[in-house]
Amino acid sequence: MVETAELHAWLEALGDRIQALRKALDVDALNKRIDELSARMEAPEFWNDPQAAQGVLEELKRLKNRAEPVQAAAEDQANLAELANLVEAEDDAEAMDEVDRDAQALAGQVDRLETAALLSGPNDDKDVFFSVHAGAGGNDACECAEILLRMFLRHFERRGWRAQELNTVPGEEAGIRSATYRVSGENVYGYLRSEMGVHRIVRISPFSGKRETSFVGVDVMPEYGDVSVDIDENDLRVDTYRSSGKGGQHVNKTDSAVRITHVPTGVVVAVQNERSQHKNRAIALRLLKAKLQRMEEAKREKELGALYSEKGEIAFGSQIRNYVFQPYTQVKDTRTGHENGNIQAVMDGDLDEFEEAFLRWDVQRRRKRA
Repeated sequence: MVETAELHAWLEALGDRIQALRKALDVDALNKRIDELSARMEAPEFWNDPQAAQGVLEELKRLKNRAEPVQAAAEDQANLAELANLVEAEDDAEAMDEVDRDAQALAGQVDRLETAALLSGPNDDKDVFFSVHAGAGGNDACECAEILLRMFLRHFERRGWRAQELNTVPGEEAGIRSATYRVSGENVYGYLRSEMGVHRIVRISPFSGKRETSFVGVDVMPEYGDVSVDIDENDLRVDTYRSSGKGGQHVNKTDSAVRITHVPTGVVVAVQNERSQHKNRAIALRLLKAKLQRMEEAKREKELGALYSEKGEIAFGSQIRNYVFQPYTQVKDTRTGHENGNIQAVMDGDLDEFEEAFLRWDVQRRRKRA
């Protein structure tokens, strides 16, 4: 049986945490903006510009996703506090235990809301270009790259994010050499920046039958939208070729795939998922601008370039996370220390705890450097 005094104190502490969340997220300002956007949607000419209208709808959804869960938690806390008083007056031990279980469930919700509140970076709400690259390890690395890509795609699905394949380069004998996707959804960059870096996989190789170590690089670039980077067309080398990916006879018989090289920097991007060469070129330019913008930011933030540069070696000593299948099973993040022995769950896309641990670690790291 739960102690009533302890339950009251627990609910009061929950109320304080929720109020702190309201203040941190400035829920009042969010609601004001929600009202403004809702009023715009009622205007007769709202749908005259479908692209602008879609932007309003997406912003409204993002704002509601931040404000409404906090407001719902506040209402639940108030209802539970009132119910606890009623149950205490009736001296109903069984009902009090039920209130306690509901309070514990609410505490879990508040934990998740507090983690989401850490997503306050300037790019955290942006969509991303997400790339996986096989590193040291030959065929094993290519197959491990494909295994991790599957893990990430399942994770995107669990999060409710949309993943659009842009380009995939198969390995010579197995797996993939690289793959690039555009991932869109709620706070995609805020969560996925935790995955940026080198991932180390230890397993029994299906090729040699021995325990082998492979490395896979993951790069995550926010889709900046209207970026400040100017690109001179004279600095670009554009090559077209036939798509090697899925898409049917039309894709394979036309030079629809596009590869763009930015000559001054040597940055190369390739897109082949669309049937139209024009569309592939447009997406490739957006990807190129995102890479160049990130390079500009890296000049101002040297730690970003040091930790996450694609030109860094994808090999031992630089990994951010280890996936060990043999001689034991464990996934461990080298930065946060967070680990999970259920490696199959992780391979099936259960990465939430690793991303949330990174967010908390990153806040502490930034505070120490401030």
